[in-house]
Amino acid sequence: MSAKRVAWNGELTQEAVELLDEGGKIIVSPTKVGYIIMTTDLAGLERKFDVKNRKRNKPGVVLCGSMEQLKELAEMTPEIEKFYQLHWDQDVLMGCILPWKEEAKAKYIPEGAAELMTDVRGTSCFVIRFGTPGEQIVAERWEKSRALSFASSANPSGQGNRGLVEGIGERIENGVDLIIEGNDYVASIQPDATPETRYEQGVMVSFVDEDGKLVPEQHGERDVTPAPILIRKGVYLPQILENLAECFNSWDYRHGHYY
Repeated sequence: MSAKRVAWNGELTQEAVELLDEGGKIIVSPTKVGYIIMTTDLAGLERKFDVKNRKRNKPGVVLCGSMEQLKELAEMTPEIEKFYQLHWDQDVLMGCILPWKEEAKAKYIPEGAAELMTDVRGTSCFVIRFGTPGEQIVAERWEKSRALSFASSANPSGQGNRGLVEGIGERIENGVDLIIEGNDYVASIQPDATPETRYEQGVMVSFVDEDGKLVPEQHGERDVTPAPILIRKGVYLPQILENLAECFNSWDYRHGHYY
């Protein structure tokens, strides 16, 4: 049986909040680049990997509904925080690989979930400005109970959903607890793109070295290494490249490097 569907009406989807608060639930939500599966704890992460038929060595991302949440969870230098704030103010979807603050890791990560939402270095991708429907849910849950929200794309592993709820696949449709429909919202972000040309992911930048430690601050100097690495191209790529050049004298482009 297919999961219950509701249409996003511009407001917070309270039913999604209530389901995630129960624990062990997974929902589908529209974003700027398509549909994602959202969950909140170990049981939900296990279900997410199952419905996606995805390898467990590919962790989900950490969704942040505010800069305050991001700053409480992730280790950042002042330069990295400034870089994030720039994209927050521009309403630009972006995710960065960062270490967790030790106190946040101990306080907020659900029991047993660390393995499925961090990589082997203990870092995660912290994503902001991923789209109003999901941001509303994440912000509400964080403000209300300091609960985390994790996500992966809502499509069979290695395939895309083309920004259509119809593209999430039968296994996901039958395996989740709620589907929020928002095809018009997704289409509005890249209105001139076709299903073949639209980006189905956001740009990802790594701010850690091979051991998962933060790259050093540059303070306007040149040839500082290790440096930030753009590891995945996606929507808003031109704007994020411009911001990288504005904020850092040294950075690298290595699509797929993280994986």
